[in-house]
Amino acid sequence: MSEEIVNRVSSSALVTFNLEDFYPKGKRMGLDISPWLMEGIILREKEFRTYVAEHDWQQYQDAFVALHCSTEAIVPGWAFMLVTTYLQPYAAQVVQGDLELLETILYQQVLDRLDVSGLKDKPVIIKGCSDKPVPPNAYIWATQKLQGVAKSVMYGEACSSVPLYKKKK
Repeated sequence: MSEEIVNRVSSSALVTFNLEDFYPKGKRMGLDISPWLMEGIILREKEFRTYVAEHDWQQYQDAFVALHCSTEAIVPGWAFMLVTTYLQPYAAQVVQGDLELLETILYQQVLDRLDVSGLKDKPVIIKGCSDKPVPPNAYIWATQKLQGVAKSVMYGEACSSVPLYKKKK
């Protein structure tokens, strides 16, 4: 006597919310300004402006760019602002910080615009594993966004999820 094996997960109303599906497509680039500083630590305005003016900005076409200084130099805010004015015609997005901050900001923008009304009163599981660099804050923001509409919010995989929120009846 063999009983039919039933996949209860696939037959449930559970919706998987995969943050990886919302990964903003595009090239990520870091731009370190330390080579434009004297000895990597002192900003001399005239020389800095020359480096900035002579740099090949077309290489950043449609890229997401993270501006940073890899040395311990104290860089005035206007220096990053000046570099941004040159990047503006080319880059899709510019942030001051590292590539992780860039990913965080990109996800924040995506999640802020995301319409989750289709998940109203449904049990939702936020998928835990991803092959793309999903920043930790994206999980927090997804939880907040889904908690406003979903019947319940869980984390992980359907076979081993952690309950996070359940709407009161």
